[in-house]
Amino acid sequence: MLGLKEVLAPFDLCVVANTADDLWVSGNLVSPDLDTVIYTLAGMMDRSRWWGVDGDTFVTSKFLERLGQKEIMALGEIDRAVHIFRSEWIRRGETLTQATKDLCQALGVKQKVVPMTDDSVTTMIDTPKGEMHLQNYWVGHGGKLEAKAVRFQGIEKARPSPDFLKALLRNENEPVLIGPSNPVTSIGPILELDGVRDILKEKQVVAISPLAGDKPFSGPAAEFMRAWGRPVSDQGVADLLGCVDLMVVSPDSSYEGRSVKMDTFMKSEEDSLRLAEVMLELMEETI
Repeated sequence: MLGLKEVLAPFDLCVVANTADDLWVSGNLVSPDLDTVIYTLAGMMDRSRWWGVDGDTFVTSKFLERLGQKEIMALGEIDRAVHIFRSEWIRRGETLTQATKDLCQALGVKQKVVPMTDDSVTTMIDTPKGEMHLQNYWVGHGGKLEAKAVRFQGIEKARPSPDFLKALLRNENEPVLIGPSNPVTSIGPILELDGVRDILKEKQVVAISPLAGDKPFSGPAAEFMRAWGRPVSDQGVADLLGCVDLMVVSPDSSYEGRSVKMDTFMKSEEDSLRLAEVMLELMEETI
């Protein structure tokens, strides 16, 4: 996304973000994937950690812990202000979609950022210590527990947000890019929403694998893929997504479907820009 921001005009980029990781912390709604997208597009992202705001401080979080209220995740002052802004609009009756528009406008983000749904969906991980929220699993326990199962609580009743549907349907010839995120917990909830896969099957979809060989670049993707009964491979990723016309995979991939092999590991802004330029060329070829 960092590279796409540089090679696309703002009105040409629409990013749909997973909201199944969302949770309320100290009275305010934290939306990790939405925030990552917005902070990146606003030039605020802490690139040393790839979460939170660059240069943020954690006085409030540390003092709450001193008072005996340890939050599930560390929130910086600027980061917390964003959550307060979002939560206040939601408490006043706005949807998450509208609150996101308001936030983007306030931060000068010109690209379109869309939550996958305005309904409540929560990723739950079944572990030897019981079922828990994804953030409790990943942040609270460091992702070290066995993941026996993964489910999206509330997905049956959730519907794609109006702006998500509008983006999907506005041009049937417009290709869709699925980034190299966790195929189960970052991409999975979006695709599990009612009707989304059916619409994508009518479009040209390019997906970047989050694996290098049989190993994820980062995070618990392998653990979650096994929990869903899928092999940790590019074929397993393609099967999980279920709507891909072209896979972009690492040079040592054994994937036998339609693919392009290249180094997709992004270690720097230059790598991100290089990959974005290649993606634009590929997506133009798929139209």
